[in-house]
Amino acid sequence: MTISTQPPLLRPHLLARGYSSDEVQRARRTGELVPVRRGAYLGRGDERLDVPAALHAVLVRATLPTLAPGTVVSHVSAALLHGLDVWGIPLDHVHVTRSERSGGRIGSVVHRHVAPLEPTEITSLDGVLVTSLARTITDIARSVPFEQAVVVADSALNTHSDLTSSALDAALRRATGWPGAPAARRAIGFARRGAMSPGESLSRIAIARAGLPVPQLQYPVRLAGSVAVTDFGWVAQRAVGEFDGEVKYGRLVPPGRTPGDVVFAEKVREDAVRALGYGFARWTWDELDDFAPVAARIARSFR
Repeated sequence: MTISTQPPLLRPHLLARGYSSDEVQRARRTGELVPVRRGAYLGRGDERLDVPAALHAVLVRATLPTLAPGTVVSHVSAALLHGLDVWGIPLDHVHVTRSERSGGRIGSVVHRHVAPLEPTEITSLDGVLVTSLARTITDIARSVPFEQAVVVADSALNTHSDLTSSALDAALRRATGWPGAPAARRAIGFARRGAMSPGESLSRIAIARAGLPVPQLQYPVRLAGSVAVTDFGWVAQRAVGEFDGEVKYGRLVPPGRTPGDVVFAEKVREDAVRALGYGFARWTWDELDDFAPVAARIARSFR
């Protein structure tokens, strides 16, 4: 599904286009206009109203006119504009940063951070000033739990091929002595390319905490005439693992196919991999909270 990137409808713009104040209020009451924040609206039926990440991006743009000069969108708000997964991080505030020594506060809409900002740590995305990718990852990793930070960092490594370890190291050095810097170093140090979804990132964490060997991500198994790319591979143990999320079986099933088609194709693929002598383990979202049974299944699959 393609999500619209049209800006929100602002009250001054509606009035300038000839709508009266009474007409705007009437449209609000009837639901024709849905408020995103005071004075900013989306039209009824706009698909972004049902997509939290897209709705937050609208809230960011609706908030920009209220921000003082020199304010930069940051933290989770910047991460969304960079196109990153932000699993588990609240989206109830627009996060911004100003390069000042004091004045940080949390309002009803805006969470204002204060921290040093160099010009190299600021970039522009579609005309919006945001913290750079490396600075955004570091700021998030300093301020959210380990799991959420790893999801963001993994997502950045997967979706931005130009993001380098040296850029992340420089951002971490810059944050030395700042609150949360040690936690950021741990989370970013754990991040890797190859975890293609939040579920796979969380699976990596669960696998590590279970004491299992570190798997290879997106591990290819050569079949007759094709290659089966599995989420996790243990080469020495000749075993593979698959995290089954909604991407495979839910709303993101490829056009022209049903969930049943995908399940059948996955079963055929799994049988072909097993026929080559590989152990095979699967798990789902519901099993991530109590991973011990999954870890036992993985261990039993090792050859």
